[in-house]
Amino acid sequence: MAQVLEFKLPDLGEGLTEAEIVRWLVEVGDVVAIDQPVVEVETAKAMVEVPCPYGGVVTARFGEEGSELPVGAPLLTVAVGATEAPASPAPSTSSASSASSAGTPAAEEPSAGSGNVLVGYGTGAPAARRRRIRPERVGTSAAPAPAPAPVVEHEPVPVAVPAAAGEVNGRQGPVAVVSPLVRRLARQHEIDLRRLAGSGPDGLILRADVDSAIRRAEEAARAQTRTTADGPVVAEAPTAGAAAPAAAAERIPLRGVRGAVADKLSRSRSEIPDATCWVDADATELMAARAAMNAASGPSGGANVSVLALLARICTAALARYPELNSTVDTAAREIVRLPGVHLGFAAQTERGLVVPVVRDAHTRNAESIGAEIARLTELARTGKLSPAQLTGGTFTLNNYGVFGVDGSTPIINHPEAAMLGVGRIMPKPWVHNGELAVRQVVQLSLTFDHRVCDGGTAGGFLRYVADCVEQPAVLLRTL
Repeated sequence: MAQVLEFKLPDLGEGLTEAEIVRWLVEVGDVVAIDQPVVEVETAKAMVEVPCPYGGVVTARFGEEGSELPVGAPLLTVAVGATEAPASPAPSTSSASSASSAGTPAAEEPSAGSGNVLVGYGTGAPAARRRRIRPERVGTSAAPAPAPAPVVEHEPVPVAVPAAAGEVNGRQGPVAVVSPLVRRLARQHEIDLRRLAGSGPDGLILRADVDSAIRRAEEAARAQTRTTADGPVVAEAPTAGAAAPAAAAERIPLRGVRGAVADKLSRSRSEIPDATCWVDADATELMAARAAMNAASGPSGGANVSVLALLARICTAALARYPELNSTVDTAAREIVRLPGVHLGFAAQTERGLVVPVVRDAHTRNAESIGAEIARLTELARTGKLSPAQLTGGTFTLNNYGVFGVDGSTPIINHPEAAMLGVGRIMPKPWVHNGELAVRQVVQLSLTFDHRVCDGGTAGGFLRYVADCVEQPAVLLRTL
């Protein structure tokens, strides 16, 4: 006798209370194994796959793609203990045996275990091959009903299901889409990705392809409104003083990463009395020192040290001198909490939006180690594989907005931290050097700080030390 178990959206950790369904990985009627990923969700921190702790037949799914579910809400129901499923022709002994093992509940297989947690943190039980249960034909015996709950059917996800004839734009296989933003944009504008020809490598569908399809659809809709079945309709000239119809405003939900960023920045502005100071620095010697370091490492001496890695190492040295800026404020206890270690966050712009990966224990690392960790986390950010733990726990943030071609900015503190250092672009400018006018590599540094943890003297001393290290890297060597 099959037993129907309800799998709810588990606690994803790091204080997350909801998640958005990006893509279902199973359909009603599929056979799933213990700890097999069943749905891909996007939280305010990262995109993750959620495994199911039960093995059996999926009888219902709850929530459409693009909808948000709170933690604890039902995700799907699974009929466990079903030893066979209706099929035509009758399943062989081997297939029936595999279905039986897949339908065994977690409680009866202590060796397999049930993670009921995110992929990568679970028990790691090997996932069985999913098998679609075919509908019974007329005249065949039906298997016992898997569950009393109603079966909720869903349309196949366009980005993961091939066309009806098994061919997409002349190609066999699923639609070539990698970016979840492209999938979401297509869903919002009802664009069938199976009918698009991708302009990327190997036919990959890019955002530009979806944007072009949206424009074509809008042009076709406008043309249809100007034409009737009998022919074109001549629009009447507007009367004098008549107001033109206003265009409908586009509404974009503030959720996911964008919503989390909005909440954090709003909280930072409302709770933190921040102030900003800035200074221009001659980075010519720093750039020369970086070039010399990378040249000395040789062709096989590892990856080159980036400017961001050098600035990060300078920040850790400055925070050792000015620990007030490596702190947070406990408003309930009315206390300033100075933190023992530096977990350095750095701003990274991705397709999902702005994220801040954190380099753990940056105060124990040298420039080469910091640079390697920044490169690793940046790659994970670009592919959307950062875990929530890699995006939280920062104590100080470094924001290099110079990559956008701008000189200066006033950063908003990454709550609940106490300060953020902003770095503009490094570019040739006229500069007085050794009493003479010369062309030097100049950068603007800006420090936004929580005025509750320190006064302007401390913030100015921190920023001046950073500028001195940029202008004369030998200053940093004295503290190493």
